Amino acid sequence: MGAQFGDEGKGKITDFLAAGARYIVRTGGGPNAGHSIHLAEGQVVLHQLACGVLRHGVVGMSGPGMVIEPTKLETEMQELEQRGLLRGQVVLSDRAHVLLPVHRLEDAWEDELRAKKNPNAGLGTTRQGIGPAYADRSGRFGIRLGDLARPARLREALELLYATKAHVPNLPPIDQLATELAEVGGRLAPLIRQTEPILWDAIARHETILLEGAQSALLDVDFGTYPFVTSSHPTSAGALVGSGIPPTEVDEVIGITKAYTTRVGAGPFPTEDTGERGEFLRRVGGERGATTGRPRRCGWLDLVLLRYAARLNGFTGFAVSKVDILGGLEEIPVCTQYLMPDGSTIRDVIPSQADDLAQAQPVYETLPGWPEFHQRLKDRVRREGASALPSTLRRYLDRIVEETGVPVQYVGYGADREETVTIPPPSGHVHRASLTPWTG
Repeated sequence: MGAQFGDEGKGKITDFLAAGARYIVRTGGGPNAGHSIHLAEGQVVLHQLACGVLRHGVVGMSGPGMVIEPTKLETEMQELEQRGLLRGQVVLSDRAHVLLPVHRLEDAWEDELRAKKNPNAGLGTTRQGIGPAYADRSGRFGIRLGDLARPARLREALELLYATKAHVPNLPPIDQLATELAEVGGRLAPLIRQTEPILWDAIARHETILLEGAQSALLDVDFGTYPFVTSSHPTSAGALVGSGIPPTEVDEVIGITKAYTTRVGAGPFPTEDTGERGEFLRRVGGERGATTGRPRRCGWLDLVLLRYAARLNGFTGFAVSKVDILGGLEEIPVCTQYLMPDGSTIRDVIPSQADDLAQAQPVYETLPGWPEFHQRLKDRVRREGASALPSTLRRYLDRIVEETGVPVQYVGYGADREETVTIPPPSGHVHRASLTPWTG
């Protein structure tokens, strides 16, 4: 699960862990998510497919919690096939909802309406139609992948949906849309399955299932920086709902965080650095959205947010990505708490109101930097493992553990698939998800 504002490197870490899994399940989101994986054949950006499709013998499942744009999904599969990279099996949940052209039009209309009413009210959405699609799901006007093979049901559902969209301009003709959906549904039909029994049987056979989150905890529609959030539940609890797996079957919850922090779109960002150092992070880190290409806002590691995300998700471990981007800096600031306008401090939980979080002043601790990750150092880490990480970097990781109570299990020190190192736990120690002592 993402532990920040998204874009933490979930695709890379999931792909790394997929080597030991049988099923990889995307549990939420849709074409607004771009998970980047760097293979020997070049970069791959997956939007609606689970990372498992890149590995032989692995099932990549697009789960019931997703909203899927079927035509774009088909194109995504075709592009992988053309590159010879569609190696795993693709399975699509019949319960996943269909994202329609109607939803993209409505998304743009809503964003423009917000901007007209208040120039500061824009959410900076990807305009992929995610919010309206989830709204229709909750309102019970939605169309699911399983409906595409039932022409009468599909037509009836479209007519009801269109009756609710009279306010949206330039809707495509309903006959045209019904035909297109039936055609793409027919092509995808062999892949559309009832997925939860497949996963339950896999659990009974003691096969490994990895749930791949999209977005992040701070973008959760209930527990994130509302209204600057996504429209689903990108938390560990949401991943269970988005897959059909019972909570009693979960063994590990891995929170993925960058060694610094980024955010795309509007919303509060306490540790944002709008100066030269923030621009450095953006430039060296290649910080642009994988889906939209928009430049990401950049700032420093925020331990208040990580503590909050750890408590909310029950993280059993962290994966820290992009430590190489900070290599070569003499000093690195880390936010340990917020100072609020009334003089109070916050360490463990974020304010419920986005306006209040926007007024939080980060209190920084400065830690020594570590050397650049030149190829010689990367080769040494690949050969010797975590013991070859620079001592100052290990101290940085230790501070994350000390402040959150969650061990760091994986460290990404480059973009390539192999540039991830596992940190073994202390002998005999197994960290289980639990609430850390409250210090707020």
